[in-house]
Amino acid sequence: MVTVREHTERNSALELSVMIPAWNEAAFLPKTLDALAGAGRDAGLTLEVIVVNNASTDATRDVARAHGVRVVDEPERRIAAVRNAGAAAARAPWLLFLDADTGVTREHLSAVADALSDGYAGGGAPIAFDAPVPRFYTAGVVVWNALARRLKLAAGSFVFARADLHRAVGGFDGRAYAGEELGYSRALRRQGRRYGLDFGVLVTAPVVSSARKTQWYAPWQHALVLVTFLLFPWAGRFRRLTWFWYLRPKQHAERR
Repeated sequence: MVTVREHTERNSALELSVMIPAWNEAAFLPKTLDALAGAGRDAGLTLEVIVVNNASTDATRDVARAHGVRVVDEPERRIAAVRNAGAAAARAPWLLFLDADTGVTREHLSAVADALSDGYAGGGAPIAFDAPVPRFYTAGVVVWNALARRLKLAAGSFVFARADLHRAVGGFDGRAYAGEELGYSRALRRQGRRYGLDFGVLVTAPVVSSARKTQWYAPWQHALVLVTFLLFPWAGRFRRLTWFWYLRPKQHAERR
């Protein structure tokens, strides 16, 4: 397991590249980017933040530039391709993949730096919602966090890795429309073992993401997605079966 150490002084050289996939995320990006900037300062880390604009039709690009971060365009509406495009542009030896609606703190970034300095190939963090949700979703998060820690799997909202090992495994599976973080976790874990490096979930407070999907979709729809992936593990490679990640209210005609 990874424990958190205080980081009061760190090298001013570029250390951590943070990739944020963004498809029409103008509403959520400001809060995410502000939290990230503050966390980086508090942790004493120099961050390279890359927003990967995924064919957005809103002000995503303008919001990112207004916050002074790099913008990379990836037109293919497939999350694995978007994450890989960000990593290809990154310059730091450490990588963090963060969702556009996920907030981090000093604790999370310090824990990432500790883990990658102390013999980890990569890993994830426990997750939580930013608002109260029905028991169905609360139970789901509890189960996921327990399984993720036991099976050493990172949630897609927060995945960190050494850049050299990211390249060694070929990045995220380019065939995946969803669930790409699971295969990536396994690949990094295998690659890390070759060098005596571990992969696991940080011992920190959860990273907090928006509960918007619990409002967009009914519990039966969430359950349907879960059953689909349990019965058909390769569902993430099929566009039609990954609608849950690519449709939004009033935007059902827009698909990745």
